[in-house]
Amino acid sequence: MFGLFSTLCGVAQSLGLLVFARIMQGLAGGLLMPLSQTLLLRIFPKEKANAAMALWAMTTLVAPVLGPILGGAICDAYSWPFIFFINVPLAAICAPIAWRMLKRYETEKTRAPIDRIGLALLILFVGALQIMLDTGKDEGWFESAWICGLAVVAVVGFCAFVIWQLTEKHPIVDLKVFRHRGFTASVVTLSLAYGAMFAANVLTPQWLQTHMGYTSTWAGMTTAWSGVLAVFAAPIVGARMAKVDPRRLVFVGLVWLTFVTGLRAFVTDDYTYWQISVPLMLAGLGLPFFFVPLTALSLGSVHPNEVASAAGLQNFLRTLSGAVATSVVTTAWEDKAAYAHAELAGLSDRNGDTVSTLMHGGMSHEQALVSLNHMVEGQSVTIATNQVMMLITFAFAISAMIIWLAPRPAHAVDMTKAGH
Repeated sequence: MFGLFSTLCGVAQSLGLLVFARIMQGLAGGLLMPLSQTLLLRIFPKEKANAAMALWAMTTLVAPVLGPILGGAICDAYSWPFIFFINVPLAAICAPIAWRMLKRYETEKTRAPIDRIGLALLILFVGALQIMLDTGKDEGWFESAWICGLAVVAVVGFCAFVIWQLTEKHPIVDLKVFRHRGFTASVVTLSLAYGAMFAANVLTPQWLQTHMGYTSTWAGMTTAWSGVLAVFAAPIVGARMAKVDPRRLVFVGLVWLTFVTGLRAFVTDDYTYWQISVPLMLAGLGLPFFFVPLTALSLGSVHPNEVASAAGLQNFLRTLSGAVATSVVTTAWEDKAAYAHAELAGLSDRNGDTVSTLMHGGMSHEQALVSLNHMVEGQSVTIATNQVMMLITFAFAISAMIIWLAPRPAHAVDMTKAGH
């Protein structure tokens, strides 16, 4: 018993303040996305709902432009912990302004019983899953008893949560919205496509900094190109949503992302800045085509009094897919790089000709081996990057097919009846 207690204390200490702060940040920030959607759709009239969603998408797509540049500059000039402090002045300025401006749109509050058991189960399984994803790679994943324990807690907690929510009269999360085929297909498409997009966004700067010699600032300036065309395409998509089947827009956007990401799966070590940046910029053109209409399609597939619950559930699953994608892509990238390195090491210089050539060039035997290993390591990282990017390409292609499982929405999104 004492040994178990010591282990738990050591794990808690190793997790530290960073993981705890991320959990608290998720509890506070998780409300921003669904609340911003519901408030915009409540403020704008019905005929302007598509324009409201396009406006909302433009603001969210600015983050891929400013975030990497600002974050990279702060990391290079100061240190990575300073990137968290930027939230403090922004929150201090925006909070009172939003309180004053949005107060008149407050609707009559309805007090429903709080599902305390459902909330506890939600925190339990999501917390266990998030900690498992954050620490899994460092612990060797399921080779660690700690990670296996977290996985069991997450699975059991999730099953108990689903059973409780389906039988509770006032559930904390209304899982019954999944009975709408349009919502289910849209959310699955959004989660898979967003996870693929997030995986590509995580992989690119890591590859640039660890292998291509980019600083944090230049890696940020490179990845920022993915948001440039997205900002300009968002209002175009918003204008077309009233005239075109949203499933077609989503399909076009995802097919475009499949094509561009497929091009990015054939990079080499000698790629220039613009050879890397142009495909990223072109990929940004497809983001609003799947993100904006897919959000409206999912919310338009449920009853008006279910929109608030659907928006929260949709954003929760989207955020969760990003967390899962981050852990999966970083682990897969390292594993594939190690496997490729082992394969190349066994195939390279079997007869010792390369080492002999390097030694004739003035290197010692040890220096020649180090140089050869450096070349093999560089090629193995490139191979792993291309293989993972190809997997991301397949994820986009699958999501493009899933969207056709959703029927065309029969009514527009109406937030006026959505209580909170």
